[in-house]
Amino acid sequence: MALTISRTIVDAILEQSRAEYPDECCGVILGPIGADTPVRYKPMINSAHSPTFYEFDPKDLLSLYREVDDNDEEIVVIYHSHTETEAFPSRTDISYAGEPGAHYVLVSTREEIAPSTEFRSFRIIDGVVTEEEVSITD
Repeated sequence: MALTISRTIVDAILEQSRAEYPDECCGVILGPIGADTPVRYKPMINSAHSPTFYEFDPKDLLSLYREVDDNDEEIVVIYHSHTETEAFPSRTDISYAGEPGAHYVLVSTREEIAPSTEFRSFRIIDGVVTEEEVSITD
């Protein structure tokens, strides 16, 4: 298993994570149904406005699902940042992981590694976390 993602999208996620620090940032990357190809970056608002938790606004989520249906797309990546811990799914992240086909990307902006960042991808299926390789393309 691996995630192939463009440098442009990776940079956009990292930029968003720094801009929204100290709160966690979040969003999705959409792609054509069945292609497992993340092509459309869609930042979301963390309605929890928290440095330790993220939550999509219910209205934004409803709008997202309508948009995905209208465009024959699917959610390929669900991403968020960790501001004080490593880029690894927390117990809360695992319990909220409801898209078994999605790649769960985490970035960490914790101070110990600043100005660098961690960018990691996982599959989370039935509570089981499996890290996967990330291939960044130009």
